[in-house]
Amino acid sequence: MTKPPTPFADLVVVELGHSVSAPFAGQIFGDLGAEVIKIEKREGDDARKWGPPFWEGAAASFQTLNRSKRSAVCDLRSARDRDALLTLIVERADVVLQNLRPGQVEELGLDGATLLQRKPALVYCNMGAFGRTGPLKDRPGYDPLMQAFGGVMATTGEPGRPSVRVGPSIIDMGTGMWAVIGILAALRERAATGRGAVVDVSLFETSTSWVSLLASQYLASGESPGKQGSGANGIVPYKAYATRDGELVVAAGSDSLFRKLAVVVGHPEWIDDPRFADNPARVRHQGELYAMLDAIMLTADTAHWASRLEAAGIPCSPVQSIAQMVAHEQTAALGLVQDVPGTAMRFLGLPLAIDGERPRPSARPPALGEHTAILFGNSEA
Repeated sequence: MTKPPTPFADLVVVELGHSVSAPFAGQIFGDLGAEVIKIEKREGDDARKWGPPFWEGAAASFQTLNRSKRSAVCDLRSARDRDALLTLIVERADVVLQNLRPGQVEELGLDGATLLQRKPALVYCNMGAFGRTGPLKDRPGYDPLMQAFGGVMATTGEPGRPSVRVGPSIIDMGTGMWAVIGILAALRERAATGRGAVVDVSLFETSTSWVSLLASQYLASGESPGKQGSGANGIVPYKAYATRDGELVVAAGSDSLFRKLAVVVGHPEWIDDPRFADNPARVRHQGELYAMLDAIMLTADTAHWASRLEAAGIPCSPVQSIAQMVAHEQTAALGLVQDVPGTAMRFLGLPLAIDGERPRPSARPPALGEHTAILFGNSEA
């Protein structure tokens, strides 16, 4: 097997992180070869208990977010422990990630400004809730709160029904991605100048980025987009349909694709119908069009429609469960489900490849405090 890419093998990342956003950023660095040192409180990251299901001693969600890392216990309220952590950062760290509650790192002297005075080349990333300034900067935040506050939930779900949260933790994990992007930009600048930087990302800012397309529609029209169900605001036909045995998403979002769809569903006369002449017309008359398509799709099963649509070159996909996605031959062909050294656990890998090779976890998730003695020089730190 070809050696997996490890472009960050020369980086040391200290993660003052818990829950999802900072651990996800740390996991990305770890899978790409960095030495990631996770600093945990005595009782451990709360996410260790986010189950069931549990897997080899901790919640499954914690395990996948914390592979390829080391764990050191550190009581940040202890001057002795804090001094040991400062020594570790000054002597070894290239990057510090933190998503502690607002104001905590400043109270402890572990904030970016203070640490950069000690180590000017350090890249320090704050992963906050509402951002570094403004009237809400000191409030904590969590993924569902930010899906609500950032406008995501207002556009998710069926019209006329209560708002729903997007199932995956897209705000937390998106913030982790933005943290990595910001850190890489700062590291590139450091390579040229020798100077580190403080990078700020937040859950709220990530939430606004996910609705930026919808926000542009509001800024252009003055009308706030509402719930679209499985559809997309401003593109018709473009949604999921119930079939006789499941659900099928059909993305016929251009005029040429709509003409093909009209033929496949047995209504070529729609091609010349002024109500459906182009996308703006179809958006205006989407209620009529979708009512007809909904009824037609219910007359056959998913495989029937998928076969006909694919033959006509119309993009479509069945709505798969997580189990179906994991078991699919495309998932296997890409090697997305990965074994982890030292454990029977398996996780979905990073969604990228370098020269055809997907990065792989370098180590199993650590037990709480497993590397405290190694990192701090004694078992009491």
